[in-house]
Amino acid sequence: MSPSPRQEGPDRLYVITSGRSGGVDDTLDAVTLIVAESEPTPGTQSEHAHILRLCTSPLSVVEVAAHLGLPLTVVRILLTDLIDTGRVTARHPIPAPSPAHPFTSPDVLEKVLVALHDL
Repeated sequence: MSPSPRQEGPDRLYVITSGRSGGVDDTLDAVTLIVAESEPTPGTQSEHAHILRLCTSPLSVVEVAAHLGLPLTVVRILLTDLIDTGRVTARHPIPAPSPAHPFTSPDVLEKVLVALHDL
């Protein structure tokens, strides 16, 4: 049985990321859902292949990191690689409604409240 990445130390993490430590998409946060768009192919880096097998159903970035036993920053680098090649899709969370959004304006909310009272 091979040791987990945490037991292998920073050298292994350096190899996994090809020495990269930044340059990942800042919009790829911990709750972004990842969905595989293809199967692993021969010659695919083992961590990339593992991600593709894990994400046949949507998984959040933090869940992928937990399954791989890798730091979130390393997983974000790996996911950015897969996004750039079109092998996975990132589904970003829907932002909370803002007051400027027409469905949550005070006028609309007041009309809904009045309608509810009329029932």
